[in-house]
Amino acid sequence: MPQKFHLGWFTNFTVDEWNDPLAAGGGMPWNGKYYVEMAQALERACFDYMMLEDTLMLSDAYGHSTEMYMKKAIMVPKHDPAPLATLIAASTTRMGIVSTLSTMAYPPFLLARLCTTIDNIAEGRFGWNIVTSGEDTAAQNFGMDQLPPRELRYAMAEEYMEVVNQLFASWDKDAVVMDHETDTYADFTKVRPIHFAGKYFKCRGPLNTVPSPQGRPTYVQAGGSPTGRAFAARHADSIIAVANGIAGMKAYRDDVRAKAAAIGRNPDDIKVLFLVAPMLGETEAEARDKFDRLVTSTEFIEHSLAKYGSFTDTDFSKYALDEPLPGKLTTNGEQGSLDKFQQFGSGKTLRQLTAEGGTGSSVELVGTPDSVARTMGEVMEAVGGDGFLIKTPYRNNTRRYTTEITDGLVPALQRRGLVRTEYTQAHLRDTLREF
Repeated sequence: MPQKFHLGWFTNFTVDEWNDPLAAGGGMPWNGKYYVEMAQALERACFDYMMLEDTLMLSDAYGHSTEMYMKKAIMVPKHDPAPLATLIAASTTRMGIVSTLSTMAYPPFLLARLCTTIDNIAEGRFGWNIVTSGEDTAAQNFGMDQLPPRELRYAMAEEYMEVVNQLFASWDKDAVVMDHETDTYADFTKVRPIHFAGKYFKCRGPLNTVPSPQGRPTYVQAGGSPTGRAFAARHADSIIAVANGIAGMKAYRDDVRAKAAAIGRNPDDIKVLFLVAPMLGETEAEARDKFDRLVTSTEFIEHSLAKYGSFTDTDFSKYALDEPLPGKLTTNGEQGSLDKFQQFGSGKTLRQLTAEGGTGSSVELVGTPDSVARTMGEVMEAVGGDGFLIKTPYRNNTRRYTTEITDGLVPALQRRGLVRTEYTQAHLRDTLREF
């Protein structure tokens, strides 16, 4: 039997490719229906979850100006994903919906209450993508001059998780009794304050919301740095990962699983989904031509460098395209993503790095639906699991690309027995742990 793997979809609540000749949305209304329809298509294809990415600022990293971001709609406009997650949850029945929420932006009580509310609306299909935020411009929107150093952010995030986990557990599962004879809705002895007082956070509790079907949301996290990987191994039910090729993917997954086992977790409870951006065509030649035209275009290079600069807090505009980067770049932002992109020591020019890494794909997937499906199966067999998180190769979302994946690639994967053909579990965490 082939090794079955999981599928997720990576997107953000931003404008579609409004200026593409074949864009169906055309700038789309901001009522969320575009993304509801996308989610329903993904659910028909039996994706495990749809993940809504987010940032909390308008970037000026590229050339120290917002011009490129505003002109090309790069990472902006971007609306709050939590209301969209709720709308999608109410418009689907089986697929998970994951929203990015920053520990920097939400007090623990507010986040725990929000997550519990959405998981109740989603009937146990909600996930929280845990981020600490990685941009100084985001910090400046919340009363800070700059972000704390990355290691301190993770120390704060560890304490944050202590608080929210205690809040999620502040109601016993059987606290709601609804006893008609005694006119008792909930047993007050089964709902307790947490009286948390730590180094960074203080919270009385308990939550004033009833427990959600999962008890807590499914935890999703993207940890690239050593500290980030340790955090993900400790908390995540699913990890969003980027790596360079099969060897990098296997090394990442093996490392996270070893870290999880070392602290007593079952590594099989953590599903690592690697970012990929398949490029499909009716023939191999057509797909290759589409890919080559894309990654060599000036627009793609500028867009990719501005986008990577945004979430790594790096100004790539100051480096020559046809020369290697002057040395290993570091950031207080997403160091793992920066390391994956820059391939330090490879000697490749910035143009080459962008052509290879600008799509954000962990492994190149270019071809017909059937050949790409075959490659994905071979990659998972070599890596060991657990699945892929699919994103668009360039810019933002289009109905055309979604259809290529849901009606082209997924059926090819299903024919090979590589992905699910139906849902069997009611809750997202159980769906992830099904195999």
